[in-house]
Amino acid sequence: MSTRGTAEPFEADPFRPRDTREAAADRLLRAAMRSGAHLISEAATLINGSAVLADPIAGAVYSTPAIAAATGVRAASHPQDHPHHVLRPAAGAVLVLHPAPVVRAEHTALVATTTAALLEVRGQRAAELRAEQMRLHSTLLRLLLGGHTTAVTDTLGADGLTHVTVYRLTGPDVPTAHQVLWRAARPSLAGHSGSCALIGELDGELLVAELHRGQDNGRILRLVSRVSERHHLLAGLAGPLPLADMPTAHADAAAARHSATPARRVVPADAVGATQLVRLLDPGSYSRWAAAVLGPLTPQHRHLLLVWLRTGSTPRAAAALGLSAGTLRTRLRELTALLGTDLDDATVRAHLLLALRAPASGDHPGHGHDGGQEGSGRTPPGSPATAGPYGPARLKTLPAGILDTAPALAWATALVGGLEPHLRIALACWLRHHAKTAPAATELHVHRTTLTVWLAQCAEHLDRNLDDAAVRAELHLALETTAATDGADDPRALPRRGGRTYRRT
Repeated sequence: MSTRGTAEPFEADPFRPRDTREAAADRLLRAAMRSGAHLISEAATLINGSAVLADPIAGAVYSTPAIAAATGVRAASHPQDHPHHVLRPAAGAVLVLHPAPVVRAEHTALVATTTAALLEVRGQRAAELRAEQMRLHSTLLRLLLGGHTTAVTDTLGADGLTHVTVYRLTGPDVPTAHQVLWRAARPSLAGHSGSCALIGELDGELLVAELHRGQDNGRILRLVSRVSERHHLLAGLAGPLPLADMPTAHADAAAARHSATPARRVVPADAVGATQLVRLLDPGSYSRWAAAVLGPLTPQHRHLLLVWLRTGSTPRAAAALGLSAGTLRTRLRELTALLGTDLDDATVRAHLLLALRAPASGDHPGHGHDGGQEGSGRTPPGSPATAGPYGPARLKTLPAGILDTAPALAWATALVGGLEPHLRIALACWLRHHAKTAPAATELHVHRTTLTVWLAQCAEHLDRNLDDAAVRAELHLALETTAATDGADDPRALPRRGGRTYRRT
């Protein structure tokens, strides 16, 4: 935020009376009673220069003049490179003053010390009110999740805010990160530049909902990214979605968070499981097959399956959807009967995720949906799977014209073709066992430690995060595609030399 000085320039004349100090302090005090912005503006006026309050996360909180913001932030980060600036810690941030050359050092020090002290007082006062404000934010977030959109918008007085972007963050020190993000974001129920950020701790995680008019300006995303890096958090991002779809965005953000890693701490939901393969498939046959196999499902069914497949775990999917694990298992059993297939089969899961990613009929394949509102299939819910030219559509086996094309084969070969035979066989077996090391090692007749080492080598060679369920489905499809041309990855074909000793070929 930038401000402009409104007071008259202050001439720091060394021959003026000693009450100059009292006059300067009085001007700063009166400015502090109005706002932090006015305090920074008054400080800049008193030194005939510039004043910046720089936050390590938010950047320049206040700046007078506006063009001094970038220099002030750099001076706060690297004071040794800016010897002519005066720095003072203030309320969790850094006050940076750059006086005019004619201003005496004693006067600048007085202004700096007084301004920093007043900022501390304002910060303490804000901290006294913060607990109540945080509780209000948490209440509003729970109301949004409960579908009480009108009550929230009435409370905020924000009828024009129609969409929401949701962030869900977890990490070792969520309470501290909450305080830092709150101070940096400076949330206000009155909104900020056409948006309003709600920040709260719910069930041990940090939840941020930014309400806006259809498109956020990236401010909250930048703050969440910086806080995540500084406090080692992992975050999922979903949206923008209509306010009424807040529960969907909440679940999508949790699913995306499970794909976050220290190298990529904030993962958007529309990037989870996104793959080049979808863009390579023939849009006609791909969309028709997806519409047929997903025909019996409602949008709610598809969203539940998508979250379950993305997280790769029933307990984590239940937490993301706000259900108990038992309820989710019951619904999955119902969907198993509805789809007429075995959802415990790794190939079925991979094909199902591929179907859920399919573009709607008429959409360009490069713009497929991946956010719980998939349009893959316009078949009325509850209707049986449509019979295609090669018989009824099934999830267990793909019809011709989807993965047996030259572009799909080239994609699969580029992805897994460079794996050594033992790594390829081990990876395929491990994926068939839903990423469970013990049963895969038993089938391969190798020690679990050996298999763990091989999987680490696969992850390094492929440059993929094998903890990501969507990545595992992608690899399963690639191995399935290449196996059709060069033979199945049978564990019995694992190269050996006497007993369980592996022999490199």
